[in-house]
Order: sequence, then structure tokens, then C-alpha cells
Amino acid sequence: MTTSAVRETEHTVNVAAPAERVYALIADVDKWPTIFPPTVHAESVRRDGNSELIRIWATANGAAKSWTSRREHDPARMSVSFRQERSQHPVGGMGGEWVIEPVSDSECHVRLLHDFFPATDDPADLDWIIKAVDRNSTSELNALKTNVEASGPDKLITFDDTVTVDGSTKDVYDFINEAQLWEQRLPHVARVLLEEETPGLQTLEMDTRTKDGSTHTTRSVRVCQPNTTIVYKQIVLPALMTLHTGRWLIEECDGGVSVTSRHTIRINEDRIADVLGPDADLAAAQKFVQNALSNNSLTTLRAAKAFAEGSGGTRAAS
Repeated sequence: MTTSAVRETEHTVNVAAPAERVYALIADVDKWPTIFPPTVHAESVRRDGNSELIRIWATANGAAKSWTSRREHDPARMSVSFRQERSQHPVGGMGGEWVIEPVSDSECHVRLLHDFFPATDDPADLDWIIKAVDRNSTSELNALKTNVEASGPDKLITFDDTVTVDGSTKDVYDFINEAQLWEQRLPHVARVLLEEETPGLQTLEMDTRTKDGSTHTTRSVRVCQPNTTIVYKQIVLPALMTLHTGRWLIEECDGGVSVTSRHTIRINEDRIADVLGPDADLAAAQKFVQNALSNNSLTTLRAAKAFAEGSGGTRAAS
């Protein structure tokens, strides 16, 4: 530890929902990417009773980070404490606790506590952490409140596109992983910028062409697990979406390799009329976005298939 004292913060929000329901969401990290804007991907690595090891990939002050944390669940108290096992610079160490306190049968008070210290005595490191904790905590609590209090069913939709490849998982993975080459390999990609400071953790900025010839810019964080999976979340989205997460899934199957592109989206209902006209509704917007994403996914999948099968002309040149 540095000579810097441990700092402590607390962020709170009241949520118009039963405490048990809110606690269940906090306890289930698999749901975090669709609830919390900073979380790109989260998974439970191991659980033994109320003790759990989780791994999280998230953004902090715009940078992509990954860490593992130990969590202790206390269902009776409706709290989850956490402690990072190995923090990433500039964080020297961090822990905290989620505490959900019932106010009534239909309302609760959520407290998010953090304690932390920087990796060095450089004041800039502490300032970075304070800003990241404040920004992410505020974003997470506001998103938790919005998601839990939303009336009606969750409007998330998920859909898949799949092709079968007579080739290797490595060649398919290489095509999808090497997104810096997509501008030359895919007709709908007008510009691409790929950054990968940490192996397997990418930031992908891309201009995508639409049918009318215009382009829109997206920015995604991608978590890459060689030859099997690439999970991503868009952190800069097109106007019609408030959420877009995805997964490239590569699996060996009888006769070859099964490659799936999976999308989970939530429509920005406030922008439907602006983008699609006054007569469009939610169903029309969902169909429009699904068609656009599926068309681009299938183009990418077919190009990956041609590459892996050696018939695309790009494999020998790459």
C-alpha cells in the first residue's frame, strides 16, 4: 500500500420496488451488462454458498478495465460485499458493499459503499479513482432505478444468426478478432479503429454504411476469448438503441464449426419518430433494427466462412 490513506465514499438512491427484487438483481452478475452502463461483461467464476468469485469487464473514465472480485452475499441483511483481488492501475485496492434497506413493501433505499487507495502517491491517480467511482456509481444507481421502476415487461429482445463452416475454430476466430481489417474485408464497414492495450480487451470504433449510403459511428468494448467467444457492448450507439450487447460464439459441431452472432437490444423509444417517422411504433423499430443488424451479421459470418474455408481470396493475403 502507498502512504495514501484509504478513502471511503457512499452513493445512494431510493427505488420504488420491493427490496427483495432489487437485491436479486445486485446478486446476479449475469444481468449486469443489460442494467449497468459501465459493465461490458460479467460472469460468476465460482460460488461456494454465499462466497463468490466474479470477473468483470467494464469502462472507467472511458477506459476499458477488467478485474476479479470476491463477494460475500448476505440474503438476510440484503447486502453484497465485494473486494477486488487484483486491481488495475491506477487503483491500488478497492472494495465496498451494496446494501438494500426496505422502506416499505414497495420501496427501498440502496446504498453503494466504496473504499479504495491509489497504486502510487501521485495525486493524479487518486483523482482518477475518485472521478471513476463517482461517475460509475451514479450511473449504476440511476440505471438500477430506471430499470427496476420501468412499467410493463422488459423490452429487451435477443436474436441469433448462424452459419456452419467447413474449417477451423481458429480461422473463424481470427477473422472476427482482427476487426482492424474489416474495412478491406466487409462492404458495410467504412472506417475502423481497433485498440487493444490489454490482450483480449479491445475497443472498436467503426463507421457502418447503411442502405441509403449514409454512415453512423459506433464504439464497442470487446472481450475476446481465443477460438471460442467474443462478447461486446456498444458504448456509443446509433440513435434507435439505448442498449446493444452482442456475442460471437464459435463452437465445434458435427461436420465443422457453428458460428453464431447474437444480439440483445433495447430500443430508444424517444427517437422512433425522429428516425423512422411519426407512424412507426416500437414493433416497427425493433424489426428495423433487427433486420439491419442481422444483414450486417450475416455478411460478416459469410465472409468469415469464406476466409476459414479458403475460398474468400483474403486468407492467403492476410
